[in-house]
Amino acid sequence: MRTPLMFAFVAGTCLLSAPAWAQSLRIALGSEPTAIDPHYHDLTPNNALAAHIFDGLTSQDEKQKLVPALATSWENDGKTRWTFKLREGVKFSNGKPFTADDVIFTFCRTLKNETAIAGSFADITGNFASVEAPDAHTLVITTKTPDPLLPNFLSSVGILSASIIPHDKLTFEPAKNCGVTGTWPVVGDFNDGKLAVGTGPYKFKSYVRGTAIELERNESYWGPAEPWASVRFVPVPNAGPRLAGLLAGDYDVIENPAARDLGRIKDDKRFGHVITPSTRVIYFQLDMARDASPFVKAENGKNPLKDPRVRQAMSLAIDRDAIVKRIMDGAAEPAYQFLPTGMFGTLPNPPALRYDPAAAKKLLSEAGYPNGFQVTLSTTNDRYINDSQITQAVAQYLTQVGIRADVDAMARTLYFPRRSKKEFSVALGGWGSTSGEASSFLRQWPATPDEAQTIGGSNYGGYSDPEYDKLIRAAISTLDDAKRSELLQQAGARVLESNAFIPLHFESTVWAYKANVNYIGRTDQFTMAMSVKPAK
Repeated sequence: MRTPLMFAFVAGTCLLSAPAWAQSLRIALGSEPTAIDPHYHDLTPNNALAAHIFDGLTSQDEKQKLVPALATSWENDGKTRWTFKLREGVKFSNGKPFTADDVIFTFCRTLKNETAIAGSFADITGNFASVEAPDAHTLVITTKTPDPLLPNFLSSVGILSASIIPHDKLTFEPAKNCGVTGTWPVVGDFNDGKLAVGTGPYKFKSYVRGTAIELERNESYWGPAEPWASVRFVPVPNAGPRLAGLLAGDYDVIENPAARDLGRIKDDKRFGHVITPSTRVIYFQLDMARDASPFVKAENGKNPLKDPRVRQAMSLAIDRDAIVKRIMDGAAEPAYQFLPTGMFGTLPNPPALRYDPAAAKKLLSEAGYPNGFQVTLSTTNDRYINDSQITQAVAQYLTQVGIRADVDAMARTLYFPRRSKKEFSVALGGWGSTSGEASSFLRQWPATPDEAQTIGGSNYGGYSDPEYDKLIRAAISTLDDAKRSELLQQAGARVLESNAFIPLHFESTVWAYKANVNYIGRTDQFTMAMSVKPAK
């Protein structure tokens, strides 16, 4: 298998005091986390913040290579049984020791989380048939179906301390409340810091939405000591003020300055920057299932998005190259599938999604919409790089072929809950592969949802294809790499043909920083204090 079935690592606990040059670090964020709760929403800003406070059993480095974290090794029996050896001597920030019980409690909580957006992380733990602890530092997970990427997925599940709520003996029995006698925590219990207890390199200090998130170094952290005594994350949604703040000395690191503005610091020795390609695809999801869609108006009263010719016309109407060049300033690549070509499970030579407005108009006429129709494109304005500008551009392209498109842009705190309730007709999305292979998108978005929420958790547009479901279900449970890759390619080609999801481009991420620090860019787009080191 490509993913190692046995991975052992021993890290010495850092007993040295923090370096003399320890100081505070100030980071300006383009997209603010929406919660401290590590299980609230499987969203990049949230996951990046959670990684400061909470560890997973595994972790991923800046190139998404899998590395040990709270588990030092793991082994698979070639079927459905995984055995994890847990790190000893680890303590939570409240002083409680870390054991297998905390992992069982955490897995249960992901399935008992009433405030989670779209069942975040339940798609991982919902496939668990049993979780057992033979001893305090051994964990045995048996999955319902083979899960070749389980160690990868577990890197995103932050481990909580079972001490945060009352319980009896903990067992992985969600139907019996897992032994918990108190009330399962909700998102607000973490946002005020009360339950933000983890084993990560930093501890929670304060969170004022729209103002700042403050962390302090966890002096009892099991790994090497971080150089920063305190970290302050400041949300600055607009690229111009972020860069201005860096130039003025208000911030040490900023994420995603406008690529066109990098010339202002390129030859200035006081600053540096890094541009890192990511796996994040930006795309539109279409409501293709409902007879009446909330933001579509057509002369015949139907939902034109149900017609594959209309969906293909919408794709043909979009000039991806122009968007990359003019709006993304070249810091992106046109997307012809849902993960960059060359990564595991992608099509080796996907056909370019061409720009052909004449062909788009012809298809609309053939579909019975020679005069087009009216539609609203829904988008965030503070989540993805240039998200609302991209949507405005797409609206103009659609209007040029007769589809009269309006744009409704809103803050992501409003957008994501509404999207999960299927309130939109055409919705902008962005997805970065947490596993480094094509299954990440294909199992989450196009698959028909199942009761356990292990697949299709984000299928808000109603795409449903029994043949596709067979392919993706087979792929995600196939341990043989060659067979899994072939199945993923077939599944990817099938959903691309449907145009239920219209890919636009892959983002590149830009970070700029003061010359007295170094920053390591990450393909997962996480902005992390752990990636910032004092320059030597």
